[in-house]
Amino acid sequence: MGESISEATIINWLKNVGDPVDAEETILEVATDKVDSDVPSPVSGVITEIRFGKDDVVKVGEVLALIDADGNVAGKKITIGKTEEVKQAAKPLPNDTKKEEVKLQARSNPDAFLSPLIISIAQKENLSLEEVQSIPGSGADGRIQKSDVFNYLKNRKYPLKSTPQNAAPSTLYPAPKINYVEGKDRIVEMDRMRRMIADHMVYSKQTSPHVTSYIEVDVTNLVGWRNKNKDVFAEKHNQKLTFTPIFVDAVAKAIVDYPMINVSVDGKNIIVHSDINIGMATALPNGNLIVPVVKNANEKNLPELAATVNHLAESSRNNELKPDEVQGSTFTISNVGTFGSLMGTPIINQPEVAILALGIIKKRPEVITTEKGDEIAIRSMMYLSLSFDHRVVDGFLGGSFLRKVGDYLEQFDINTAI
Repeated sequence: MGESISEATIINWLKNVGDPVDAEETILEVATDKVDSDVPSPVSGVITEIRFGKDDVVKVGEVLALIDADGNVAGKKITIGKTEEVKQAAKPLPNDTKKEEVKLQARSNPDAFLSPLIISIAQKENLSLEEVQSIPGSGADGRIQKSDVFNYLKNRKYPLKSTPQNAAPSTLYPAPKINYVEGKDRIVEMDRMRRMIADHMVYSKQTSPHVTSYIEVDVTNLVGWRNKNKDVFAEKHNQKLTFTPIFVDAVAKAIVDYPMINVSVDGKNIIVHSDINIGMATALPNGNLIVPVVKNANEKNLPELAATVNHLAESSRNNELKPDEVQGSTFTISNVGTFGSLMGTPIINQPEVAILALGIIKKRPEVITTEKGDEIAIRSMMYLSLSFDHRVVDGFLGGSFLRKVGDYLEQFDINTAI
């Protein structure tokens, strides 16, 4: 499942008790955050027991089902969306009964944070952020699980205050009535991913005081180089050359220059990430959003970035992303220009502290300074907007980082080799 995964939700069982299964045949589907994964059977046999049902949230390491195996091996564990396979020694069971345990397996993550599921429960139960964070977690590395919250609610004697005593009292403004016209309007229920996106966006706005800065950059040289070399690049590297890997490269270089933009907030501590993992917000065909991650972007050259970006984009469209490919981002970019937007005010992807939106590239008449003086010329221009967490990122840092990204794009070397 990846290092930061500690639980998964069962979406659907494809087999029932008594059904025969073949080794590596998919027997159920599970979901973690925004990624759905298939769980294969470790052996051939017959399913004798199913311990969890649809929509159940299962911790890593829990036994999902038992299989009466045809072979002579029992006790083997499998890893869902596995990053590595975990096996046990073969041990025959009494009366020649051989059972296979289908489990969730994953590694622990020291930087684990509150999952969308926990946030959703806390909101429904009117728990403050401070109160949730005070709950002892029983998951990997102390991560708070669903059962931890419910146990806390059973024994809670009084809620913790979430605001200072001198703060103004909150108003209990009733939600406005929604007019629904029977026969004309229709109700569309949010799917699982949309609910998680909604919860995550609300959580981010409640957690981070957002500030957004803007700059305009001249990317004429960059656009000219890309248009001139995209066919040769595709022939040489067998990869489509879009603007995204160039944007990722500029952001990664700017993060090296300003590492305090590549951080997370943990209470009163700031965690400075050594890895530069760039998330790229990607729209799915169904209208939902997912953020696959370019790992160690600063260590990749342009062809490597292009290959990674194209793979992640294609996997997103085909719903083939692996759990590890949407985990561990330290900074996110959102190319709002893809949809024709001039600029955007993106919401921070928690637990990061900044997100960059890239607007559409448009040709406009601009005043430029030449050897002859000021002249009007047709230039390719675009807006960059950086939303940042004002708890730890002040205007100087946010503005300097944003300007540095713009400098790397404006000063793109037209002699860059492919």
